[in-house]
Amino acid sequence: MNILITGGAGFIGSHVVRRFVLNYPEYKVVNLDALTYAGNLENLKDVENSSNYSFVKGDICDENLVDKIFAGYNIDHVIHLAAESHVDRSIKDPLIFIKTNVLGTGNLLQTARKHWSGKFEGKRFYHVSTDEVYGSLELEGGYFTETTPYDPRSPYSASKAASDHLVRAYWHTYHMPVVISNCSNNYGPNHFPEKLIPLMINNIIHRKPLPVYGKGENVRDWLYVEDHAAAIDVVFHKGKDGETYNIGGHNEWKNIDIVKLLCDLMDEKLGRLRGESRSLITFVTDRAGHDLRYAIDASKIQKELGWVPAESFETGIRKTIDWYLNNQEWLDHVTSGAYRQYYESMYG
Repeated sequence: MNILITGGAGFIGSHVVRRFVLNYPEYKVVNLDALTYAGNLENLKDVENSSNYSFVKGDICDENLVDKIFAGYNIDHVIHLAAESHVDRSIKDPLIFIKTNVLGTGNLLQTARKHWSGKFEGKRFYHVSTDEVYGSLELEGGYFTETTPYDPRSPYSASKAASDHLVRAYWHTYHMPVVISNCSNNYGPNHFPEKLIPLMINNIIHRKPLPVYGKGENVRDWLYVEDHAAAIDVVFHKGKDGETYNIGGHNEWKNIDIVKLLCDLMDEKLGRLRGESRSLITFVTDRAGHDLRYAIDASKIQKELGWVPAESFETGIRKTIDWYLNNQEWLDHVTSGAYRQYYESMYG
């Protein structure tokens, strides 16, 4: 297989790239990433010299570049993760989300259709999406299933919903072999520290305020990132064309409870007095249109493909904390912006 993985220098994407490069040496993996603020090639130091791995810096919206990649590497499979993904940023600048997430996905689909020329046997376009397309749930009762009607509430989730619809349209109209997965919140190593868990870990380390939206009552379902990469592996190899699979961690937590847990675990790890970090919690004005609760029913992927998460939240969060404490240089490079220089040092 010649696999194009888009967004492979990002948080989830880097774990997927690593898994495929190391576990499938017979595959050729091409990583296309624009290296925006969330793309970090330091995430892939351990595989960057592998013979079955290639990196291309570029934008999924660049028609000529994507066309050259398909032709030059004879791409026959796509795992599409590249996306603008931070809700707060989408509220401030929605057009970049529409461009990347909608037009970029459309460009990839159309280029794949052109190069595969209707000869779809042995081909696959895998679109990785989010549970946020489904909207918001009440605190008590109900889960997102693969048939839940779409009800996106932010520019980010609306752009991802649009890209999902495009992928399905290519399945129904052109019979392109596609598969989609919608996943809950991820956490774990290499997570850019603007998101809740790595932000709190970094701020606790430096004794900075811990900003919590509203009263911290919003609930999310959390999945360890390596479990997500394993699920993507399973869907890629075993998923049925035209199907959607919800991926979740069966770990619902209120934001405030996560922050308190992080405070207590970090105090323990850093040798601080219990409760010291909790004093840093600062409640801030709630996010505009903040969805109350997300929760995934992941029974379909479990029953049909045999995937279940290996980590509980309790085990995964301890692994995550240990990783950040043991990789201070990575964290310092990200927070200082020095990580951006790594591409130049590697590729000129």
